Amino acid sequence: MSIAPTLQKYLAAENIQYEVIPHEFSMTSTRTAEACHISGDRLAKGIVLRRDGEYILAVLPASHHLRLSDLRTELGDNVHMADETEINRLFGDCAHGAVPAVGKCYGLDIIVDDSIQAQPEIYMEAGDHETLLHMGHVQFARLTANAPHGRFSSHD
Repeated sequence: MSIAPTLQKYLAAENIQYEVIPHEFSMTSTRTAEACHISGDRLAKGIVLRRDGEYILAVLPASHHLRLSDLRTELGDNVHMADETEINRLFGDCAHGAVPAVGKCYGLDIIVDDSIQAQPEIYMEAGDHETLLHMGHVQFARLTANAPHGRFSSHD
């Protein structure tokens, strides 16, 4: 159980209050929500996108699928999913596939789906496949302050 050092330092510097929740190893956000007995609507997942040579982190609920066409409407046609090599390079202190739903500490702008922003509490991967962070809505709102918002996901 560990929090990625980059994320941990950032949360401390921003004075973000959170609880650490260990869980059984899981490779998908849906399975993580099940293992922790939490709603997938409250588990924020980050999906790395590439636009014009820059990277953006889309933050949405684990229970939702990204609608790339809707994001392209908001951000422009040149938005694509980043590949695994790019993601591993950007999140070098995280386990493969365990992207935290926080972009700023990794040099990424974020865009937040309205459905995750509306939740009273948020959970997110801490950078491995065995640790979640839990925080209230106010703390999550501080992490996503000034980020653009939109509707670009649909419930499974």
